[in-house]
Amino acid sequence: MGREEDAMTGLPLCVVGAGSIGQRHIEVAGLSEMTELVAVVEPHAPLREALAAQGLPMVATLDEVPEKVRAAIVATPTQDHHASTLACLSRGWAVIAEKPLAGTLDAARALGDASAAAGLPLFTGHHRRCHPFSIAGRAALSGIGDLVGVQGLWSLRKHDSYYDAPWRRMPGAGPLLTNMTHEIDLLRFLIGEMTEVTALLSSARRGFEIEDTAALAFRFGDGALGSFLISDAGASPWSFESGSFENPAIAGSGEDYLRVTGTEGALAFPSLTRWGRSGPGEIEWSKPLARTDGPRFDPIDPLLAQIERFAAVVAGGEDDVLCTAADGIAAMEMTLACALSARDGRPVTPREVPGDYTGV
Repeated sequence: MGREEDAMTGLPLCVVGAGSIGQRHIEVAGLSEMTELVAVVEPHAPLREALAAQGLPMVATLDEVPEKVRAAIVATPTQDHHASTLACLSRGWAVIAEKPLAGTLDAARALGDASAAAGLPLFTGHHRRCHPFSIAGRAALSGIGDLVGVQGLWSLRKHDSYYDAPWRRMPGAGPLLTNMTHEIDLLRFLIGEMTEVTALLSSARRGFEIEDTAALAFRFGDGALGSFLISDAGASPWSFESGSFENPAIAGSGEDYLRVTGTEGALAFPSLTRWGRSGPGEIEWSKPLARTDGPRFDPIDPLLAQIERFAAVVAGGEDDVLCTAADGIAAMEMTLACALSARDGRPVTPREVPGDYTGV
């Protein structure tokens, strides 16, 4: 099947893994006119049979996927990302692999090398980039001068029953490795490379082996500094999910959770409220700043936007929003640097993270 025919009929793709996030990808693949859901790979027979009864094109293995498929979304458990993504690339398919790209940096880098060698697109499923306010936020930062710093606060109290599952109380399941990777990719998307981190962890509120709160200090490539507090024990209206109303399972607040300062003003995110020059002359603390409300955007499904951007790339288009394999690896590397800093009690640069380190 050629690219012109794909553009007319929709990109024929499969979804590998039909768990909770896999079913979201299945949903948007069915909604988009730019994609054709040809197969869903799910090895667990009861789930596969239940979804087949709903009319979905279920198969048990990649070998059963019809030949017309040209792309895949890998939504299996993290430990399987490397094997399934490599298998898809070996079949000549473009791939979006859910984050993290693999279980270790070595495995993730091997996937990046494989996609480059095959000349196939490989993206990481950091979908927050695809929101219109994220794209507009990146552009708006040029209006506040040279970046000075960023402050972030993500604090959502997960319900007690969330931790009934034993694995959610085990090392690696705390907010640092589970939630912070989303924030790191978004900060990199908005602001740029992160070159150093110092991390503190606490488990004082829940008393589990894993942390319930992490405080992080970042250095960015242009010399700007950042701080971020992330907690699943503290109740607050401040988080990406609350501010953006993205997740229907999390109560929305409309409150900003990131604040960025520059030499010419400041920007709040995700509202994109901007503070800047109110008159001529030097901007300094005796002069009030003028407030400009951010633009209004219609709500979208970012996973739908992501899959349609992906389809456009596979059809030969260009895209500077999707999270590339290299971007996904960089976010993973910095997330693991946070864990290594907390373990060792010192500042850590991304290049110091061992290739086989899992953060546990």
